[in-house]
Amino acid sequence: MNTVLVIEDDIGIQKQLKWSLSDYELVFAGDRQQAMTQLRRYEPAVVTLDLGLPPDPANATEGLACLSEILSALPETKVIVLTGSTDNNHALQAIALGAYDYYQKPIDADVLTIILQRAFKLAQLEKENHALRASSQQQADIIGNSEVIQKACRTVEKIAPTEITTLLLGESGTGKEVFARAIHKQSRRADKPFIAINCASIPENLLESELFGYEKGAFTGAGKTTLGKIECANGGTLLLDEIGDMPLSLQAKMLRFLQERVIERVGGRSEIEVDVRVICATHRDLQEMVAQQSFREDLFYRVSEIVLRIPPLRNRGHDIIIIAKALLHRFNQEYKTQIQGFTECATNAMLAHSWPGNIRELQNKLKSAVILAEAKFISADDLNLRAGQSPVKMQTLRQIREQAESEGIRQAYMLSSNNLSKTADLLGVTRPTLYALIDKYKLYDLRSADADNGNALPS
Repeated sequence: MNTVLVIEDDIGIQKQLKWSLSDYELVFAGDRQQAMTQLRRYEPAVVTLDLGLPPDPANATEGLACLSEILSALPETKVIVLTGSTDNNHALQAIALGAYDYYQKPIDADVLTIILQRAFKLAQLEKENHALRASSQQQADIIGNSEVIQKACRTVEKIAPTEITTLLLGESGTGKEVFARAIHKQSRRADKPFIAINCASIPENLLESELFGYEKGAFTGAGKTTLGKIECANGGTLLLDEIGDMPLSLQAKMLRFLQERVIERVGGRSEIEVDVRVICATHRDLQEMVAQQSFREDLFYRVSEIVLRIPPLRNRGHDIIIIAKALLHRFNQEYKTQIQGFTECATNAMLAHSWPGNIRELQNKLKSAVILAEAKFISADDLNLRAGQSPVKMQTLRQIREQAESEGIRQAYMLSSNNLSKTADLLGVTRPTLYALIDKYKLYDLRSADADNGNALPS
């Protein structure tokens, strides 16, 4: 039930409102001090405010001061000003200060209810808009609206506030580092460093010193003490990219760091405590590597407290076009070009391509096309993709619904051991409704199979 803070010193009006606004939880205050106490306690989305408050009920001074104080404490609050004065100047002054609306007494419960409904609706829309805007800002680099990518984004939102060690699994070029940065941006460490290191790009004999740092004189050329990536990420987030390529000899030391959150620099003897959130990423099958004894089993379970699988581009449907348009806009700005879009042939070619290199491959092809294209619209040839693929056939909503219902009926029929009565119960419909759907979608094999089982069906 929605809460309304009613700031009104007239006991009679309080009782009238309590009776007429029974659909709301009403909280009352008789003066400005009580109003601010109730506001801090309940944080209501909507407030009704009588401008004539004590100690000066004959004027609007105290009411306007209360309004300013409310909006200063909770700017999003919708304040509906109630006034008994026929002079609208005070009401207009309240609107200028930020009041949502004003209402002239005497009170008509039906009219006031409509105003309250509108106020709550607006408050809810603003709340949802702020949430969407925040989510958009936090995940600005994760582009797409396919079901698989939205599911991955929801997982990011759930794990980001925690300190759980996350393993990102996905093919090369799917954007594992982008997801790691999204987790970092939505965590309590967002204002701290985000440090990424690619375990596959650094020679084995240098990777240890890159991660853990080294003391002066630890080896030839170590002229000064140098911090490693782990220490540089202290307080923030460390991404161990391509952890599947970490040498087996270094995995034991990494396991100790993950368990104890202490490190020793190369050539050092003292333990150094570090506060780091660790995210790991790889395109390799770590479980298979564990079976082959090329990756430590204990380290695998330590880095995979939760696993987020990032879908390849070919499984993201029309996200391909959404990403392509976003990249086109970026490259137009970067290279001062004015490419306006894609030909239909190019769109079909992008949707038909398997994208083995994923988003990285799409970036490369688009970057080249933007620079080399001679027309205002990028063609399949500009993208160096095969042209002439048949257009993508989009089903109508009716066709999609019919296909889903047919598949759902068959699945329920199988789970019900080929019994139509049980199938109807499982689907939550009556038997006549199920029989009508079977006839509608021509699933006659279900009727004949049920008849063979000795069940009578209506003709």
